[in-house]
Amino acid sequence: MKFEAFKNFGFSGGAKMVMLLPFFVLFMACSNDDESFARVTVNGDVLFEDVSDFNGDIDASFVGNGGSVTRSFIWNNNLSTADYNADITATSAGSFQMIVEDSQGVVVLDRTIQGGTEPDSIDGVTSSGSSGIWTVTIILIDFNGDGSFSLSEGT
Repeated sequence: MKFEAFKNFGFSGGAKMVMLLPFFVLFMACSNDDESFARVTVNGDVLFEDVSDFNGDIDASFVGNGGSVTRSFIWNNNLSTADYNADITATSAGSFQMIVEDSQGVVVLDRTIQGGTEPDSIDGVTSSGSSGIWTVTIILIDFNGDGSFSLSEGT
């Protein structure tokens, strides 16, 4: 590799490399590794699109590095309520929100956990709704940390 820009200054090959070192360090420091992200995983599957459907208990996790994402999936609930649990750990910013709609599109749960504040967990039973195919929406906003949530058929 020739360094034509240095030709007229009389720099040796080693001096040229030392002068270019700060540029390489700056380039590496600005790599894509530092980009923010947020990801939701349900029953072992990372949700990339809003097309996934699940039966049985939901065991999910989420992680973020300052990113935001909204993911929805459908869940077959044969009963009229669902038991839920969610918690976040090691987070200092952002929020986690879980919205659950019954088979008629009625919101039976809408809860949010804010990062860096207490409580850092929620649990309980959803409002009563119509059994069938429910929609679950998870929203992470500027989320920095990790956590988990679960859903199971209620009563």
